Amino acid sequence: MATSRLQRALRRQRGDAGLTEGQFAVLAALSKHGPLNAGVLAEHEGMRPPSMTRIIHALGDLGFVAKEGHPEDGRQVVVTLTDAGRAEFRETRRRQDDWLSGRLATLDMPDRELIAQACVILLKLTER
Repeated sequence: MATSRLQRALRRQRGDAGLTEGQFAVLAALSKHGPLNAGVLAEHEGMRPPSMTRIIHALGDLGFVAKEGHPEDGRQVVVTLTDAGRAEFRETRRRQDDWLSGRLATLDMPDRELIAQACVILLKLTER
């Protein structure tokens, strides 16, 4: 329950673009891994390809991603972040980091250390 509440609070920091969880996840994946095709993105995010296609189209309409032909396979499309998409991702992460830093600053050091330890354990639980 606590992680769900934290996730919702962080989601509220997304700002005016109103991105869905899936849309923001795609921006994050492209920011981290660089250009990817829709199939790889869908697999990475645990989505079905038609759902990923809808997300890519929505992000394209917002000007956050661009689609280009695959350099080696003309049947595939590679999705890349645009400058606007990169800026939206960075600004959203900045707002989230600022919010979380402010909340963590209200805790004493032993509680912050305990949270840091819990984060390591939670990452182990979610590794694929």
